Amino acid sequence: MKPRVYPNECVKRIIAFVPRGHLHLRLVIELCDQTIVLHEATVAAIVRAFAAVVLHPRRRAVELRHAELSDEERKPFYAKHQLVESGREESEIVEEGEKIISEGSTMYCGCAEPSDAETR
Repeated sequence: MKPRVYPNECVKRIIAFVPRGHLHLRLVIELCDQTIVLHEATVAAIVRAFAAVVLHPRRRAVELRHAELSDEERKPFYAKHQLVESGREESEIVEEGEKIISEGSTMYCGCAEPSDAETR
């Protein structure tokens, strides 16, 4: 499947809520052409990855991969399926990320295409 790159103007809205009868958050991301719903554990992993890169003075990349953890490996009350750091080299992750973006289609959602400066 060809990757889709969504600039900020294609995000119509975000809703964060805990459904009635549930304990965990859902995040609804309404894009110009689709709506995505993420569960709390996925959102938490995204926040961890974001913080690990943005708040570190030199770190440029992190990769989280799906892992199925045993009862002994995971914290109490945590899900069996987790997104954990892969341990791959940052340079490999950056290179793969750049390749994914270059192969992707930027979604413009009816907006004028941005200038090169706006896409950096």
